[in-house]
Amino acid sequence: MGGYARRWTADNREADLLQGSPRIRHMSASQPHLSEQAKAALPAHVAVIMDGNGRWARARHLPRIEGHREGAESVRAVVRAAGEVGIKYLTLYAFSVENWSRPQEEVDTLMKYLARYLKNEISELQRYNVRLEAIGQIYRLPEFVQEQLAKTKAALAKNNGLTLVLALSYGGRTEIVEAVRAIAAKAQQGVLDPTEINEQIISQHLYTKNIPDPDLLIRTSGEMRVSNFLLWQISYAELVVTAKLWPDFRKAQFFDALEEYARRDRRFGAV
Repeated sequence: MGGYARRWTADNREADLLQGSPRIRHMSASQPHLSEQAKAALPAHVAVIMDGNGRWARARHLPRIEGHREGAESVRAVVRAAGEVGIKYLTLYAFSVENWSRPQEEVDTLMKYLARYLKNEISELQRYNVRLEAIGQIYRLPEFVQEQLAKTKAALAKNNGLTLVLALSYGGRTEIVEAVRAIAAKAQQGVLDPTEINEQIISQHLYTKNIPDPDLLIRTSGEMRVSNFLLWQISYAELVVTAKLWPDFRKAQFFDALEEYARRDRRFGAV
């Protein structure tokens, strides 16, 4: 990712304000909008590491769960914005395999919120023609969450606008391990010749086999790491890191990231 991961943070945006950079001219006080350059260079697939809910709550002396509640508003805003401008895929890192190690009370509450979100957002997602997919170890989710997830996916299955992909009980290394096991089993059974194993074969055994690789990866909260997210798929993704905590990340910040993406020169290893 080295040459393709030029980092841009909120600090750069503040400097741009002082210098009058065109990077932020698309912004208005009331309604953010994209420049023509950004509209012409939209990523087909945007992935987001939604980080900072806990810190947002702690800074306001609120329970952590309030950060998750406010973070759900950011999800709604970004889904709307992505659909509005014509992005095809939006993958949100909603719950990692590592998150199972959090206090049980917090995990239980998050699962209840997840099920409630999946149920309550059906009409909103229908309105914006959004289709829903999920990746990860879905079998590890509580049964009531799995049931609601299946119902919501079915309700939105005929939509053909934005595809919202929720990464739930997801881990990039776990995904690769499971793919390798599946491939090894086929080789052992004689179904697959080991000499035929290539990048395409591996990609076909990942959770994302029917989803294109991300063009843009956004991380909130200023942390400079990918946190075990889509490790195989983000090989050539552009990275945009913002200091904004996820509950403060809305349409304006999403458009900022799209503007930055439009300025990148994607060479994929070529000159």
